[in-house]
Amino acid sequence: MTIELVALDIAGTTVQEHGAVYETLEAAVTAAGARVSAADVAQWMGADKHEAIRALLGGQVSDEEVARVHDDFRRRLDEAYGARPPQPFPGVPEALAALRTRGIRVALTTGFDRSITQPLLDGVGWGNGVLDAVVCADEVPRGRPAPYMIFRAMELTGVRDVGRVLTAGDTVLDLQAGANAGAGAVVGVLTGKVDAATLGRVRHTHLLASAAEVPALIDAA
Repeated sequence: MTIELVALDIAGTTVQEHGAVYETLEAAVTAAGARVSAADVAQWMGADKHEAIRALLGGQVSDEEVARVHDDFRRRLDEAYGARPPQPFPGVPEALAALRTRGIRVALTTGFDRSITQPLLDGVGWGNGVLDAVVCADEVPRGRPAPYMIFRAMELTGVRDVGRVLTAGDTVLDLQAGANAGAGAVVGVLTGKVDAATLGRVRHTHLLASAAEVPALIDAA
């Protein structure tokens, strides 16, 4: 397997944030009057949060209402992260460094917008020099399962062959985005809230216990 770019999800894949994103998303849409369950919210794991909010509110809502609920979601998430700061999963920082040492570019993709993503990355110490690119859902036409964040990561890192891209994430939508992009390797990781049986039913090439195992997977292929 010749890999030039590894594109990884953030929350639940490279960063442990203890499921706060889904708890606060459920709380925000419930506060806005929607009747949703944890299972309803789970269907939107990995999605653009604006798209998720619109769908969970019933679809027929104004852009202004979506923005208002997203602001409430962001406030709740900031509080949750303040109370229990996110941390990289064990071994992941070392894995990112190992990949880049070998000349493999590393990008993060996320269903968060930039206003949430940048403070999160700063908080875990992933500022300048740690990553080759970061792509947020508000920077492409559609979020997952559309492949656009992966394609944008390729643009930013100068990678032209999608067959030399490895994507990894902890949700069904992460795997669907990788498959829709035509990535050479589509990897599910089990550090999030989705179990192996669920991820295994989605098109993929590998399932790993953690994103920390990605360098070893590339070496073994």
